[in-house]
Amino acid sequence: MSVDEADGVVVKQGWEVDPDDEAGKAILAGVGRALKAWREAKGLRAAEMGGLTGYGEDMIRKLERGDRIPRPEFLDKFDAVLGANGLVAEMKKDIEEVRYPKRIRNLVKLERRAVEFCMYSSYNIHGLLQTEEFSRAIMRTWRPAYGPDELERYVAARVARSSVLKKSPAPEFSFIQEEVSLRRPVGGRGVLRRQLEHLLAVGEMPHVEIQVMPTERADHPATGGPIAVLKFADGTAVGRMDGDFHGRPVTDLKRLRLLELRYGIIRSKALTPAESRDFIEQLLGET
Repeated sequence: MSVDEADGVVVKQGWEVDPDDEAGKAILAGVGRALKAWREAKGLRAAEMGGLTGYGEDMIRKLERGDRIPRPEFLDKFDAVLGANGLVAEMKKDIEEVRYPKRIRNLVKLERRAVEFCMYSSYNIHGLLQTEEFSRAIMRTWRPAYGPDELERYVAARVARSSVLKKSPAPEFSFIQEEVSLRRPVGGRGVLRRQLEHLLAVGEMPHVEIQVMPTERADHPATGGPIAVLKFADGTAVGRMDGDFHGRPVTDLKRLRLLELRYGIIRSKALTPAESRDFIEQLLGET
């Protein structure tokens, strides 16, 4: 992630836009023109704006050209410096979609529409349940490795996706986690401990159920990998399973019924939410 140092403080800047993201580039170009118009209307040079915001002249020019995606806190600071009364900060809505890497935007749209989530995770703690530091630690293990800027963008996108847990009206969430995903000390024991504490906190939400599938359960039908089913208010749904249908999303009723059947069996064989909470608390004590 690119940073500047202002008065000894490291300032997080924006992200680079995907090279093939033409729609995103168009949105950023419009936002950049608006930022430049606001600045010039106040009689400020780019260098002066950089000094007032702590972002530096070079970064101000990149944002105004649409070369980088402004972080939400930058727009808040820009708005405050210019006395724009929320008009610049309002542009956060314009860049909300662009901040997500292009390849996960369709997933984000589906998650925003969903009224029910059924998620079975076998390898890692589900992304919607991850803390920021756990997400960063997980992504640092991926190969080929992300560059610093790309890593921070994907981490920020994953954290932003978890906002669906706090949406109102709240969707219903069912998460089933394999025991091994709760034991692997990704990022170190401290990171794992805070992640387990976060799971306990999320599990307290009335619309969220978290269940653990013990490793000793040999007879469950999901050895083919994770399952995800999202259900929508109009009665339609979309689902996928890593080990079936070539890992592609499916929407036809026949294959959705198969996924729901498997998920239902897994759910019945996992620990209950109360038992799972006790199990996570036990793991926390051991970590």
